[in-house]
Amino acid sequence: MAYHPTASALPVNWAKASASNPNDNCVELAAHAGTIVVRDSKDPHGPAHFHPAWMFDAFLAAVADGTLAPTT
Repeated sequence: MAYHPTASALPVNWAKASASNPNDNCVELAAHAGTIVVRDSKDPHGPAHFHPAWMFDAFLAAVADGTLAPTT
């Protein structure tokens, strides 16, 4: 995983889920050079983390099939 100290400096279009918290308490995603970049919406000028697209796809599949379920 790669890291960039200033997410807002990246040449990407950030997006967040339409069902996200209206107080901006969520993560934002962007595609960049075969990776998925993630940042905290509360800190748009803070760090960004790069993940290979295949890894993000595996994460989404695990959430969808219940393999990665929230704990209480």
